[in-house]
Amino acid sequence: MNFIPAHRRSADVIVRVGAPALDNTHQENRSSALSSGSLPLNDDADAIAHVLWRLTYQEYRKASQAYLNVKTTTQVHAQEEDTSPDFSHETPRSHADYKDLSPAPDDKILQDLARRYSAYFRKYPYIYSSNVVFTAQRTQVHFVSSEGSHVVTTSAMVRLAIDAETRADDGMDLMRAETFQAENPSHLPTEAEITARMDKMASDLKALRAAPVAEPFDGPALVSGRAAAVFFHEVLGHRLEGHRQRGEQEGQTFTKKINQQVLPEFLSVTDDPTQRTLNGMDLGGWYEYDEEGMPATRVEVIKDGILKSFLMSRMPIRNFDASNGHGRAQPGLMVTGRQGNLIVTSSNTTKDSELRQKLIDEIKKQGKPYGLYFEDIQGGFTLTQRAMPQSFQVLPVLVWRVYPDGRPDELVRGVDIVGTPLSAMNRILLTGEKTEVFNGMCGAESGSVPVSAAAPAMLFSEIEVQKRAHSLNRPPILPPPGFELANATQSTKSGGRQ
Repeated sequence: MNFIPAHRRSADVIVRVGAPALDNTHQENRSSALSSGSLPLNDDADAIAHVLWRLTYQEYRKASQAYLNVKTTTQVHAQEEDTSPDFSHETPRSHADYKDLSPAPDDKILQDLARRYSAYFRKYPYIYSSNVVFTAQRTQVHFVSSEGSHVVTTSAMVRLAIDAETRADDGMDLMRAETFQAENPSHLPTEAEITARMDKMASDLKALRAAPVAEPFDGPALVSGRAAAVFFHEVLGHRLEGHRQRGEQEGQTFTKKINQQVLPEFLSVTDDPTQRTLNGMDLGGWYEYDEEGMPATRVEVIKDGILKSFLMSRMPIRNFDASNGHGRAQPGLMVTGRQGNLIVTSSNTTKDSELRQKLIDEIKKQGKPYGLYFEDIQGGFTLTQRAMPQSFQVLPVLVWRVYPDGRPDELVRGVDIVGTPLSAMNRILLTGEKTEVFNGMCGAESGSVPVSAAAPAMLFSEIEVQKRAHSLNRPPILPPPGFELANATQSTKSGGRQ
């Protein structure tokens, strides 16, 4: 078990050469604008200035060369479809938040908790590996620009990630994971609640080992609120990020659909990084200012099924020439428009207790042998480049067959949700009433950033699934250490009965 306390200071120096209409960041040259380095940990002004001077000189040389390449390329290539500027004009911002954060978590308490949680899976011999990771960080960000902006923000986060793995007899690796994220440890669930979730992880894995492998299927499906939140983040949210609406390589799924219907009329979608909590849970995508010094803004992306806006950084696109505070990146990477807190709401709801019957009714209506219930989804990915199919793949971990004749639900494994966004999103029939939240880390071109997604449970008229690839490695032959005696005793008892 490793505990790694660390205090880091780093600097990202961004240099733009040219003019806002055309500069060194144009198209595939975007990364040419940034150089990063470590700063001294003490407050020696001369030492800090020296590092910033070196990084600026280094970056100016790189940016100048890139700008020459950009000018040459624009002269020899045909005119691009979207001729928007490379950088938006914005009002300089001034914000200094030096407030004291909540007290730093006690290292000893976190270490003791991690040890107890880590030892919890010892009683389950079929769990072959597990991990417990506590991450606690307090961050202060200074943003200074030659335009006159000076923004200082502070934030804190504690994150507990737990995962456990096993393997079925046919070689399929199976994993369950749970994450808990909050601004400080007091906002995390209680230890009893977390261990109850760990018990469920273990029982889920045991059931999955014995579950049959799912077959390709296309038919009615019910998706839990947590799973629907992940589904919307992957399938819809990434395609609403501003930078994906320009560039000759992007698929531009929604670029020309402003004021057109893209979802059923009873669904609306906002992205609101100013919202700190929902249903008593801290939202991981909350922030005050983005990485370009722009204030976070609530954006009504889709209203009553009609597309209204995109999630914008300071990279303009046609008809959207200003940032709305969604320029995000991890340190060391260039900013792009990204999701924060993506929240789905519905005006066509039914009681959550009635959704199962609604699914059965839809199965009977379509004459299908069964439907699917997606209890949990661990993540997924989506393709937005036009050189590839404009498709998505979502990775569920708990999937049930629901039979219309009254048979008990049947757990299955080894299935992925696949499809294309325009068709998949318009097959939602109705939703439940309760909104569920998923907190996680999202990786994309500008790195990993904390995000949240929230949605009610949803009934789909049709979802397509395919078989998941897996290895053929058998489970271990010998029992794990500590269970040899129990296995020997069981073998003796079995032998006595024969």
